[in-house]
Amino acid sequence: MSPSRLTIFRPHRTSDATTTSRIPKVILLIESSRASGRSVLRGVAKYARHHGPWAFYWEPRGLETVWPRLKKLRADGIILRDVEKVSDVIRCGIPTIVFGHRKQAVPGVANVMTDSPRIGTMAADHLLDCGFRHFAYCGFNGISWSDIRSESFAKRVSAAGFQVSFFHQRRRAVARSGEGEEQFMAEWLRSLPKPIGLMACNDDRGQHVIEACKLAGLRVPDEVAVIGTDNDELVCELSDPPMSSVAINFERAGYESAELLAKLMAGQRSVSKAITARVTHVVARQSTNILAIDDAHVAKALQSIRLHGREAIQVTDAVAASGISRRVLEKRFRKLLGRSVLSEIRRVRVAQICRLLVETHLSVSQIADSLGYTSIEHIARYFRSEMKMSPLAYRRQHGQK
Repeated sequence: MSPSRLTIFRPHRTSDATTTSRIPKVILLIESSRASGRSVLRGVAKYARHHGPWAFYWEPRGLETVWPRLKKLRADGIILRDVEKVSDVIRCGIPTIVFGHRKQAVPGVANVMTDSPRIGTMAADHLLDCGFRHFAYCGFNGISWSDIRSESFAKRVSAAGFQVSFFHQRRRAVARSGEGEEQFMAEWLRSLPKPIGLMACNDDRGQHVIEACKLAGLRVPDEVAVIGTDNDELVCELSDPPMSSVAINFERAGYESAELLAKLMAGQRSVSKAITARVTHVVARQSTNILAIDDAHVAKALQSIRLHGREAIQVTDAVAASGISRRVLEKRFRKLLGRSVLSEIRRVRVAQICRLLVETHLSVSQIADSLGYTSIEHIARYFRSEMKMSPLAYRRQHGQK
């Protein structure tokens, strides 16, 4: 699909009535330069292939480019990123879906909001699971979605009994670029207690932090472990070292936004006008590949649990790896991590199930077999005890459409 070109997506099966009726025209003002935007577009396109036909007018450069001829396009619906002129679009009377990061939804249109509070909590849990006792957050001053993520991150860390250090941009550095800010960030990183687990508001900011660590002479993840958000694979894999990130199901959000837009274009007004871009899991890479545990015996047990998380590992296996008695290991686990050895095994095992449910199309039976569960009933019982829902319900809620 090239910019500013009309493209028609037809369903797999089209009746004669469908082909003779007018094809709805939908304007897409979603960028493709980022993984999140491309995922949204894939979701919209997938809906149109199955339920269309739809004709798309795609302008990745945004509303400013298409605004002078918006009315001439005679669009039936529009999906766009949150911009200053949203109110002008609303006045055009076109059914509209807005993807945004504001604290409050845009009134008068359907909104797709990223679950920023959950993002902060999940990043905090990941760093807490790595054993960190010192934490930091690096975001953008005065940006609402960054503030929301920092608040939920700090709240979760505080609940665990720790505090968070925050990076505050200098006024001249608000543009988020330039050597001045990088040096300032490097000085801030040097001042922090080590080792420290740091959350960045998004993957771009995480890459800034990793580069500032190099400038400061700090090792990632040994001294500063970094986790970003969005799981933009290109940004994360090009980081040195590759960066862990919180994954968000933007493709599903795109599909659901198209599904809602279809109802609005059909004249249905009594439908829910709120969609959440759901957080699914943490994609762990080298930037957080560390166990910040001073107790060598506990660290060995944790390493064994995570190394063999895809197998039917038992508490006795973790005890054997630790080199100390079960009673002593249990006592140290509860002191350092606030949970038992069995709880840690279950947490790691369930995380493996969640990842396979979201990232693959394997059946529950196939997942059970790959992870060493004896039956579907076994894995379902195990999963429900931790997640309070069945594996299929979890996939319906978080997986691809």
